[in-house]
Amino acid sequence: STGNKSEMAVGYCTLYGDMNGGLAVISDVPKTRVYSLCRWLNQQAFNNNQNFYGAENLLITEQQNIIPENILTKAPSAELKEGQKDEDSLPSYEVLDDILYRLVEKCESLAEIIAAGHDSEVVNKVIKLVMRAEFKRRQAPPGLKISDRAFGTGWRMPIAKKSHL
Repeated sequence: STGNKSEMAVGYCTLYGDMNGGLAVISDVPKTRVYSLCRWLNQQAFNNNQNFYGAENLLITEQQNIIPENILTKAPSAELKEGQKDEDSLPSYEVLDDILYRLVEKCESLAEIIAAGHDSEVVNKVIKLVMRAEFKRRQAPPGLKISDRAFGTGWRMPIAKKSHL
């Protein structure tokens, strides 16, 4: 499965699509950290002049990144329609990831997240998306846990009853 923690949190993933698979390797990695890891991997490959595919006679240049730069600079999109971008319906991933960190890992209340400087309308929207996406997360493959509190056994919300955080 290719979904990261940010996408899994708000339901920006497709059942039997990108959620398909036997292991969700990055399901506990926020999207902003996924991008940071990709850039780090590219830099390590360039600095160490290594080919991570085992062909030692190939040299990696800045133009031959492991993760192509156009993937890292393209606006995130579910690509369900022409010109669609995730930020058309979500806050930036920097904002989203901070809200999710405070909500999921630090167990902060709505008031605490807003007091940290986030817009109340945005926080309320994110919380609603997180609650509505629980049914998808329940059907996701198991993931690797790297945070203090991951979705899965570390986070369970009712899927058939309204609940409040």
